[in-house]
Amino acid sequence: MKPIVKIGHQFVGEEQPTFIIAEIGINHNGDIRIAKELIDVAVNTGCDAVKFQKRTPELCVPPEQKNIMRETPWGYIPYIEYRHRVEFSLDDYREIDDYCRERGILWFASCWDENAVDFMEIFHPPCYKIQSAAVTNLKLLKHIQQTRRPVILSTGMSTMEQIHTAVNILGTSNLIICHSTSTYPCPPNELNLQMIQTLQQEFPCPIGYSGHEVGLVPSVVAVAFGACVVERHITLDRSMWGSDHSASIEPGGLEKLVKYIRTIEVAVGDGTKRVYESELSVMKRLRQSSVDNNGHDNVHSNESDDDSIFLRFY
Repeated sequence: MKPIVKIGHQFVGEEQPTFIIAEIGINHNGDIRIAKELIDVAVNTGCDAVKFQKRTPELCVPPEQKNIMRETPWGYIPYIEYRHRVEFSLDDYREIDDYCRERGILWFASCWDENAVDFMEIFHPPCYKIQSAAVTNLKLLKHIQQTRRPVILSTGMSTMEQIHTAVNILGTSNLIICHSTSTYPCPPNELNLQMIQTLQQEFPCPIGYSGHEVGLVPSVVAVAFGACVVERHITLDRSMWGSDHSASIEPGGLEKLVKYIRTIEVAVGDGTKRVYESELSVMKRLRQSSVDNNGHDNVHSNESDDDSIFLRFY
């Protein structure tokens, strides 16, 4: 039986529709209005879920970085203050929760610390995302595993040994592993999409793809390679201030990506050669079968003076 994980009301795995995640992350820039606009983009383009990032700044920012000054939309402020500015409050997330329910889309978050997990548990998320940076944070992995919720594990900047260690903690019964390369944006020669198939051979769970490239083609090809999850950062405008906007997809691009993914997942087929019903009239028009004296079938093509047929098939 092929492994399947249920996220909310949706089944994720081979032979299931690709689960498309629009990562809002921190591209809302701390503005609940922008967050809602991005949720609308995800809904209107046919995505299955949106994802945020949740941190406890005091725990996640190293002491030596807290007072480093940074130019921001709020002025020249310490880094720790910037981190607080882009974190939503409990009331903000209640508003996001209500809005996602109203719009009929799943939402969840990648949590960077244990307090963030406890915070998110208030909303009973359909799953958790473990970002690539946390693959080696075994204490956090154990804390997330104890929630007994489905987990999506990204594997950027990780060795196979580190991935195996994480999987041993999380288990495979409720796990999705996503191939990823943690460069923003990622150059094509480092995408290594064949890792999707390597992970399929290595682990008995659904495998997906979290992309940070510029453009759409690699994410579509990932589906052809067997990715059952595709996650991409989204933005209202790639020129907006912020670290992740340049490697994100704008609304028009996201609409195309979803359309291309839905096309390729049916175009891949099952690998069984067959003559389709739609081909029968063409076959009758362009082929002529006869049996020679030895009983062998000879197939000839019917010549036609119809230039449109010639141009279409030759």
